[in-house]
Amino acid sequence: MLFVAMINKRKTTLEPLAESRQDYGKNEADHPNRWIKLEKSLRQRIATLQFEGKRAVLAQIVSAATRAILMALLVAIPAFMVPSADADSSYVTMLVALFVGTLVFIEYVSTYPSIIEFRFAPPFNRLRYVAVLLTLFALSATTQNAIEPNALNGLMRALASLFGNLLDFPYSPVRLVTGSLPANLSANEIIFANQAAGLAYGLSLLSLATFYILVRVFDWPARNGAFNVWVNLPLFDPTAGGDVLPRLVRDGRFNVLLGFLLPFLFPAFVRAVSDATTPLDLADPQTMIWTVAIWAFFPAGLVMRGIAMIRIASMIDENRKRAYAVAQGLQPV
Repeated sequence: MLFVAMINKRKTTLEPLAESRQDYGKNEADHPNRWIKLEKSLRQRIATLQFEGKRAVLAQIVSAATRAILMALLVAIPAFMVPSADADSSYVTMLVALFVGTLVFIEYVSTYPSIIEFRFAPPFNRLRYVAVLLTLFALSATTQNAIEPNALNGLMRALASLFGNLLDFPYSPVRLVTGSLPANLSANEIIFANQAAGLAYGLSLLSLATFYILVRVFDWPARNGAFNVWVNLPLFDPTAGGDVLPRLVRDGRFNVLLGFLLPFLFPAFVRAVSDATTPLDLADPQTMIWTVAIWAFFPAGLVMRGIAMIRIASMIDENRKRAYAVAQGLQPV
């Protein structure tokens, strides 16, 4: 009986060992399969990441090309809608449109900007683009009304007449533009210049009011997340001399002041340059359109840039106060 019990005990100890050896052999047989599955999953993950990276690059190229085409169309609008007395002006306009489109494409296809400001702080640039686009289209339609009148350009001419009469008061920028025109212009050309200046200046004021509402009411650019000064202000060096906060405030105030003064100084400057060199042919519709558009929206762009820089300075100041309150163990406001 003792011998039988010892045999049975040995069987019971050998059976789990045999089973464990079988499991080990089975695991060893499955071991290469696990590595194959792991390698396959890693390859799929790498392929997915590569596809997403290629798709992001393609999306960036398409976005840059779209912006370049839109900018080229903006430059070419007066040439498409208004005939010019000079046959070479259309070719010059096409070359300028191609140059501007290429510059915008190179700027937006790159990861980091080099010239264009507030690239990652919408809708700053979109607002400026739409304002200039509407102005060029309205001025071109107003000019086209004298050649091929229709309902649309008749409406634009009525709006131009309204803005021209509304903003033509003593010592206004519109009155200064009308007074600085050359004496060889006809009465109709002077009336058109008055209406064009009133329309362009009125649209620039509307764009400024819209941007101010975006800043004060909709809390631009804080609502878009963290604001990177280096990326959105590539022409502003935050490390050059002194604290960045007073420099932003100073530059912002200077831009606002210069933007308000330029509509008054620009007509006198153009008149002085015309007297010293070859005068501008303001009788040409395209020259008149571009001169009035630059006179109205270059100062407006400076004012918007100044307001944006002051707003960024206030955001930096608020973050510093909050960080100081946390460091002192106080409750941040």
